[in-house]
Amino acid sequence: MSAQGDFSDDAALGGRLVLRQPRRGHRFGHDSILLAAATQALAGEHAVELGAGVGAAGLALARRVAGLTVTLVEIDPALAGLARDNALRNGLGERVRAVCLDVAGPAGAFAAAGLKPGTADRVLMNPPFNAAQNPSPQRGRRVARIAPPGTLGRWLAVAARLLRPGGAVTLIWRADGLDEVLAALGSEFGAVSILPIHPKPAMPAIRVLAGAVKAQRGPLTLLPGLVLADAGGKPSPQAEAVLRHGATLPLTGAENNPS
Repeated sequence: MSAQGDFSDDAALGGRLVLRQPRRGHRFGHDSILLAAATQALAGEHAVELGAGVGAAGLALARRVAGLTVTLVEIDPALAGLARDNALRNGLGERVRAVCLDVAGPAGAFAAAGLKPGTADRVLMNPPFNAAQNPSPQRGRRVARIAPPGTLGRWLAVAARLLRPGGAVTLIWRADGLDEVLAALGSEFGAVSILPIHPKPAMPAIRVLAGAVKAQRGPLTLLPGLVLADAGGKPSPQAEAVLRHGATLPLTGAENNPS
């Protein structure tokens, strides 16, 4: 890690991405890389990351899938600027762009930024999911982590608007909020798949990855969980493959891609 002023340059995917981010406030972590691994994008598609921060998930996805174009949507102008710079610094500037938009903003603002309804093949998101208890004094961390009531439903409504029929959404959320995820997917999405993320063996899941397809019916699929580390804290081989080497975490529902 190298630092310059209030920023640091931090490696992801075993050094295949180097991302500049603020030294204080919200910083990318495992959630972003897991989200990218679970997004089953294909060459020639357009993926949109909502709440992109400095672009970790979207850039990890673009690094894995050659020929994929990605739009990073971020409300904070400074973070959007860092995401744009990170795309350029990692040689992905021709396929990845960053726009400063509020996910809760009007559809017209998205359209003006080139994100018209029905034009995305994939949407990925790591929405704020904590209740407003003991909020961080850092504004960026608060915005990234604190979820006003109804946040998930609003973000999924935006995903549904942006996606073409048959397009897929992928998200990561608190494991104890799985009921919120299933309710928020509602009537817009089907073929839902859930992959639990466990910190260690025999410990409850702390996150869930969810994939679903717009305007498609299908049964709910609960997949075998990913265990991040063994009882002694050593990263599991599967976690190492995903977090360091760019392996995928296929979600059955998100793999469906009708033409």
